Amino acid sequence: MPATIIDGKAVAASIRQDAAERAARFKEEYGRAPGLAVVIVGDDPASRVYVNSKKKACAGCSIYSEEHTLPANVAETELLDLVRRLNSDPKIDGILVQLPLPDHISEDKVIETIAPAKDVDGFHPINVGNLVVGKPALRPCTPAGIMELIRRTGVELKGKHAVVVGRSNIVGKPVALMLLAQHATVTICHSRTVDLPSVCRTADVLVAAVGRPEMIKGDWIKPGAVVIDVGVNRIAEKKLVGDVDFDGASAVAAAITPVPGGVGPMTIAMLMQNCVEAAFAAQR
Repeated sequence: MPATIIDGKAVAASIRQDAAERAARFKEEYGRAPGLAVVIVGDDPASRVYVNSKKKACAGCSIYSEEHTLPANVAETELLDLVRRLNSDPKIDGILVQLPLPDHISEDKVIETIAPAKDVDGFHPINVGNLVVGKPALRPCTPAGIMELIRRTGVELKGKHAVVVGRSNIVGKPVALMLLAQHATVTICHSRTVDLPSVCRTADVLVAAVGRPEMIKGDWIKPGAVVIDVGVNRIAEKKLVGDVDFDGASAVAAAITPVPGGVGPMTIAMLMQNCVEAAFAAQR
């Protein structure tokens, strides 16, 4: 029986609708919309696409947004001063500095300057630390979106074996912590993992976030597994594929995310959710 396709677009739409309704309630209670500030440095085309998508999503969720565009040669001190001003701006509840940044600017220093309560990307060390110890905090958007997709499959994570392929700070490590918090037994794999296919075959839930096109083959998948493909890789003729061989895996898995249309739409949806949550939290 072919796998159920996990429709990330539909799930993201429902999350955005919920964020819009909560943003409307916030405005009724506090007389203003939740606010998101996006900072972009330079003119990287991919970054521009992402920023435009975030602005469009804000408009659709009744979230106030403002964009701050700085030249690629901006001094690090000037960028940090802008972040500090946004930290103290009462109409701004979330701050997002679009990555990557030019080489002369320390991404770590910028992230650490954002107030943790306004860190809607969930990258600040305090928010990461709260995730590790299980305290409430703003969660990284892509991992939070992955968890929502898994939840909506109906799979009970308690006691299941979850395998995460990829150990990045943005996806692999945080999603592993979130899976652990739901009482899954978690294995994190990477480029030095011995006999990766055998480890993958033990997974009840497999999260692929390695950035290599169609690396994970259908015969690596345990029958009945839930497969979450985070990869977005452009190959010949501008075709987008994930880190998983979709055709092979979908013949074995119980449920699988497509690429595109799976995890991708969830990231901005969870950003909208984080922004609204940050706005309410600031009033408590």
